[in-house]
Amino acid sequence: MKEWWNRKKEKTRKHRKNSSDYTLFDFILDIFFWIPELIVLPFRILFWLAKGMIRNLFDIF
Repeated sequence: MKEWWNRKKEKTRKHRKNSSDYTLFDFILDIFFWIPELIVLPFRILFWLAKGMIRNLFDIF
């Protein structure tokens, strides 16, 4: 049982050690995902505001 536990600990330590590395490739992927979001966000906010105003107008009348 102790051998099994020690092997399991070694594997999880290695996994944890490698998973926390943030590489240049990760950074580039993050940029490629965030650029379209930053471009589309203002239009999405304007759409939400217009939709809310139209709903309020129809609720009043």
